[in-house]
This record gives sequence, structure tokens and C-alpha cells, in this order.
Amino acid sequence: MLFTEAECLFWVFVLCLSGVQGQTNSICALKGSSVNLSCSHQHPTSSMNWYSVHRGGLKIETSADGKYSMSAESNLTLTVNNLAENDANIYCCREPADKSDCGQRGISLSVAELQVKVIPATEGQTVTLMCSSSCPLTEKPAAYIWYKNREFLYADWSPWYQELLSSEEAVTYSCAVKGYEDLRAPEVSVDSITETCFSVTYAKGRMCSSQQTSVDESCSITYPREIHIQRTPAEHRGFIRLTCNSSCFLTDPLISFVWYENRKPTLKEGKQIQVPSSHPDSLSCAIKGLEDVRSADVCGGDSCWSLNYVHSRICALQGSSVNISSKYSHPDYVQIQSKCWYKVKRNAEEEAEQLTEDADHVEYDDSMKNQHILRLKKLKRDDSAEYRFTFTTENEEVNQSDFPGVTLIVTELRVKMSPSAVVTEGQRVTLTCSTSCPLTDNTNYIWYLNSRPLTPRENQNKHLILDPVSREDAGSYSCAVKTNKDISSAPKTLTVQSITGTWTPAAAGVSAALLGLILLTVCWWRRKKSNSHKPSRHETLDDSHLYDEISPQPAEQDHHYPRLNSSEDEMDHLYSTIPPFEPTV
Repeated sequence: MLFTEAECLFWVFVLCLSGVQGQTNSICALKGSSVNLSCSHQHPTSSMNWYSVHRGGLKIETSADGKYSMSAESNLTLTVNNLAENDANIYCCREPADKSDCGQRGISLSVAELQVKVIPATEGQTVTLMCSSSCPLTEKPAAYIWYKNREFLYADWSPWYQELLSSEEAVTYSCAVKGYEDLRAPEVSVDSITETCFSVTYAKGRMCSSQQTSVDESCSITYPREIHIQRTPAEHRGFIRLTCNSSCFLTDPLISFVWYENRKPTLKEGKQIQVPSSHPDSLSCAIKGLEDVRSADVCGGDSCWSLNYVHSRICALQGSSVNISSKYSHPDYVQIQSKCWYKVKRNAEEEAEQLTEDADHVEYDDSMKNQHILRLKKLKRDDSAEYRFTFTTENEEVNQSDFPGVTLIVTELRVKMSPSAVVTEGQRVTLTCSTSCPLTDNTNYIWYLNSRPLTPRENQNKHLILDPVSREDAGSYSCAVKTNKDISSAPKTLTVQSITGTWTPAAAGVSAALLGLILLTVCWWRRKKSNSHKPSRHETLDDSHLYDEISPQPAEQDHHYPRLNSSEDEMDHLYSTIPPFEPTV
């Protein structure tokens, strides 16, 4: 249900539930988990010790509380258990007499917490949720698990919660990484959503801790759905004032802003900053802790380098096409020589692949001024990555590939049935055309029953509601998006049970055949009883006419008997069409 066989094999390979393995210079692990650090010294010996660099070269000793442990056969593998924030450090192994700085050859350990990010959708009064961590986890999650009101909701490979949420229900959401279900993110609820603002309540965690007395306290924060930069003259000549504004009136003291130069974070914070009018770099601002809500780049001076993407995140269907658009500006005296896109895969070491045009898959569109479009066709699951735009001038390459780009998630359509795929006649059944992330484009759906389009029902699009469900609703359902009718989900069978049995198209055919057999048998018996008499010892009973009268017509025989008189192999095939019970989670 969640993964293809190849995906399962891949994730099983990278997942180790006991801790993060491997010899890397940088490791990010979940708070509360355990991590194994292997000595990366070129010639390790048993006399070497482990040291924490940021604690003044403190030697690591095994402890009775189990915080630190070393393997019995070798002291060169250090295990740090029950990770906490203060365990974030650089660790190295070296000889006791070696006084050289081992920070450069040590292992940098970062400790991450899971956080449910609430991100406003581009259309409508809705938001989406994403299960994120404060640093990219070295151990790639095999799946993300979502909880609603502390009950298991579903699991998927994507960190996105697949539904668009509104504040109609007072519910809480949380998430975890498969294998670490006890290390859940703090619960989040969406209190209200308007055209300009959305309010979120955090049960606890770092989102509330900046101005709260305890990290375990809950807090409610109102965020703007969009922000922009306003330029005004400053009091001092030669300077301009930049103000991070929004149409949402913010009075919450927990809201603070961070600033970026050339899309890179700076130490500047606050709603307003002043910069020289000749400032050569582009500037943007964002909400601290919710950097997804970020303004477009603006020039501090009259002309500068700037780069903006039309969408920072895109969710698209496997097999479809997608446009990734960038808008840029540059000083008037600069001549652009070439432009290209990079595909960046997130892993322990970022891998960037320069994309070349390919008529079957990759196209560049440079027909509009100061805008460049990357068009990807026939999307595959492997196309899920981050895409960054860069261009080269006469003198140098402006390395825009260092800046955050556009995250593309490629998903497939799946039919989900609630409460299950096997229901009782008269129940309310909801069928959902599900994706692993909210599709970027406005989406209209088509539903199929036994490969035939269903007549659209009022106010039922992504969700198809059968209330009450009847025997006629049993069958194989699939769904598609109207803009990509040739891309449909795999079919899923709905089985409708009644008090007397189970109703599926195959079961209904068997039932009809059995009913016909019973009726014919009754008719034959009654006819025989009414026409029968007891012959004398010398009379000969000619029953040929009797059987002529009660035998069904050939058409009737074809209708009632073929499956009942079939071979054993044919009966096996018949019953194989009746799907097994498929419990849903």
C-alpha cells in the first residue's frame, strides 16, 4: 500500500533502527534516539580515546547511566544514547598524547527535533502540514507516520500531510518517523484560517520557547499568509528603510522576522532594517521559525542581483509534466552568457546534477525577459528533488545554485476507502482520491466504477461519498485528474455485504445462478408431482414427454447453468474474482 517492492528494498537498506550508522563528517539524529560514531582516524588503535571538542577537549568516559558506551571488542565505536540538545558537538578519537586539533577530522553531531510545520496553501482558506526536522536527518526516514487526536492516521514516504486542512474540526495533529514512533513531534492544531492570516496552537516545543518560561507550555500564534517588503526613505541621507509587511495585523509578541541577503540568512532580525541606497545585494525577509512564508527578493539599491521562484514547492503527478519558473534581475551593465538548472538530491553530501535539454524529458524555455522556465515531462518518482537556477556572466558564474531552490515532489493517485474496503449495506462510505502531497494546481477529479466514468455528484470531487451504500455500488473504483485523464490510480474493489451474504459483481452473478437453479428445481418438482400417477403392473411409463415439458429452453439453460456445471479450474477462477478482505488503517 505504501511502497513499491523496489522502494521497500531501498529503504530497508538505508534504515537501521538501533541508531545512525556510517562514517560521515556530519550526522543529524533525532532527539531521544541513539547514535553510533565510528572513529575516522586513518590508523586507529585500541589505545585511542574519544573527545568532545566544544567542551574543551573533554574525554568521553563510559557512564553507569548508559549515556555513553563503547563496543566490547573495540573502543573505537562510541554510542551516545538518549540524545539531548547539549549532545550537539564535534566528537573525535585520537591518542591521549596527541594534542593536535581534531575538530577538522571529527564528526559533527547535530540533534534534531521533529516539528509539524503549518504552511498556508496558495488557494482558498486552507493550510497544509509538513513533518520537518531542524536539520536533514542522516538516517533517511523509511516513512512518516501521522496521528490525529493521538490516534494513528496513516503513513507515507512523503513528509507532507496529504489532505488540505481547514479549521472546521478542533483536532490535533502530530507526526513521527517510522522506527521512532515514541519520538513524536509536539501536537499542533489549526485554530482559524482567513484570507490574510492563520492561527496555530502548539502544545509545546521550540516554536513557543523563545519568550516562554517553559518549553513545555502551549502557545497560540497568528501568522500572515504572505509577506512583502516595503521600501521607504530613511532619516539618514543615502539610506533606505525596508519594512517586512503583511495584510495580516500582527500583535503577537512571539512573531519575529529574519532577513536574507542574496537568499542567504543574515544575523539581522526585526520588522525593519536600514541599508545603504547603493546596497548591491538583494534582500528578503521571512517569519522566524516559518521560513516557508518568505517575501520576494528586492534590490536594496537601484540595481542588483535577485532571484525569485514562482513556487517554492511543487507537487505533481507521476507521468505528468510540470513547469518550474524562475524570475531574476541583474545590474544593467552585466551581460548574461548562459543559464542552466541543477537537480539537487538531499543526502549526507549534497549531490548536484546539471540538467541538459532532452526532448523526451527536459526542456528550457527562455522566451520571456528575465524569466527562465524548466519544463520536466513524463515525471518519474526519481524526479523528486530540489531544482536550482544559475546563470553565468562574461566574467564569472553567479552561483545561484547555492541558494534554496524549488522542491518538487512527484506523487501518484491512490484510492482510499473509509471506514474500509469491505462494508455493510446501508453504511456511509467515503472514497478519497489520495496523493502524498497537496497538488499545486487547482484540481478537478474524475471517478470511475468498473472503468466507466461516474456522473459527478454535487459537492463531491476529491471525495466520493456513498451514503447509504447499496449493492449496486459494489465494484472496482479508480480516479483521475481532469487535466491528466490518462493518468489514473490503480483500481480498488469495494465489497458490500448484506445480512445474507457478500455482494460483489462476481458474487451477484453466482447468487443469480443459484437462484435460477432453485426455481427450476421447484418448478420441476411441482410439475412432476401434479402429473405423476401410479402405473399398473402391466403399464409401461413413457416419461419422454414429461421431461420435454419441464426441460428449460436452451436460452434459459445458457443463462442459469454454465457456471454451475463448470470445471474445477473454472470455479477457482470464478472465486478468485471475489477480493479478500482488505482492512484499512
